[in-house]
Amino acid sequence: MTLERRTPPQAWQLDPLVLDDQIRAFLREDIGYFDLTATLLIDAELPGRFEMRAREPMTLAGLAAAARVFTFYDASIQVEVLARDGQQVDKGTTLLKIEGPARSILTAERTALNLAQHLSGIATVTATYIERIAGTRAQLIDSRKTTPGLRAMEKHAVACGGGRNHRLGLDNGIMLKDNHIAVCGSITAAVARARSSVPVLTKVEVECDRFDQVEEALAAGADVIMLDNMAVEEMQRAVAMVDGRVLLEASGGVRLETIRAIAETGVDFISVGRITQSSPALDIGLDDAE
Repeated sequence: MTLERRTPPQAWQLDPLVLDDQIRAFLREDIGYFDLTATLLIDAELPGRFEMRAREPMTLAGLAAAARVFTFYDASIQVEVLARDGQQVDKGTTLLKIEGPARSILTAERTALNLAQHLSGIATVTATYIERIAGTRAQLIDSRKTTPGLRAMEKHAVACGGGRNHRLGLDNGIMLKDNHIAVCGSITAAVARARSSVPVLTKVEVECDRFDQVEEALAAGADVIMLDNMAVEEMQRAVAMVDGRVLLEASGGVRLETIRAIAETGVDFISVGRITQSSPALDIGLDDAE
């Protein structure tokens, strides 16, 4: 089986209905009963003009969500979006222009900035990993190691950085891990049981950390085999053993310093939990435009 090398996928966004539900929860968490500072200091009718700017180079993600925070909180706020998710920008780039009631803008400010900073951090780190494997057949994918409540947004950020998404959730694919296999008795039995009632368009992936498991998963008809915590030399042997018959995913402890060597083994996918689990938030600020 060959895997066509493609340009980075187009990043997707949450459905507007789902996005608004999440933004409502985020704002409620931050505001509480009301914004005590803004309410006491700023008249409700006082207008304000602000700009959201990148304070360091970055790959953007969450910008559309950040813009929606303002207009969701107060429909009279006007937002001009000057950049897009997935775009690489330099320090000092103006991302949004926001105009409307100053009290409302400052109340929604931190929620909008938190999303843009966090998600742009993920996109930027993802892009760095992508650069390391350029020219190989391997594609970078994420994992379920995401912040509860932010999974869809974080996976969107991975796509903004040029990565691919693995399962969106437990209902999105079958992953037979060591404990599933132990309960079923064997890889063969586990794959057969999964195949007996799995939706016809759903793939079955098997986690393997030994060569005999790779051979059994291949014979059992797995769609994807995960090479879990194997050394580079072991991955090379597994790639030769499989010889393109199924897709191979390398997983476990992948770091920026090691990903190139892993990609050069010939695996199809490399999953990295660090990109969603450990990416730092980037510096984005909201400044008075007056």
